[in-house]
Amino acid sequence: MHRLFVAIRPPADIRAGLIALMNGINGARWQDDDQLHITLRFIGEVDRHQANDIADALANIRFSPFRTALSGVGCFDRKGHVNALWAGMEPRAPLARLHRKVDRACIAAGLSPDDRSYLPHITLARFGRTAGPMDAFIALHAGLASAPFTVDEFALYESHLSQNGSTYHLIERYRADRDEPE
Repeated sequence: MHRLFVAIRPPADIRAGLIALMNGINGARWQDDDQLHITLRFIGEVDRHQANDIADALANIRFSPFRTALSGVGCFDRKGHVNALWAGMEPRAPLARLHRKVDRACIAAGLSPDDRSYLPHITLARFGRTAGPMDAFIALHAGLASAPFTVDEFALYESHLSQNGSTYHLIERYRADRDEPE
């Protein structure tokens, strides 16, 4: 079985800026450079045949390059407990359009639609139930912003879980079509 997801890898300078922020919260499991990405679609466990179908369907996506930038920080919670800290992205519209195209390609490859609302972000840290307070971190970095960067590709990744966290392996890159109107 293959545990897959589709994502955009931010440029090295954006990742380095995020890594420089990562401190000050007890119990945080900070992401490392190899883990920083903007998820377009989490796929999950699929067999090799379906993984190949998904890779083929993603190759049919057409999109134009677009610009995006970091914008603020926030957190996700599950049942009242914060489980992830993230950096937001703006503008959201081009990322949401690409997310919808990826979702349609995954549906064409036999997956169920992604019925969760899409919030483009980069996960900075994950938390167990013993995470320290993060209000000060969020207040300090609420105005997080970066220079815009160009998104001209996305990729299919495989995730391998271990006791030390997830490691991601690039499966295939998909480049923008410079002639496709957005």
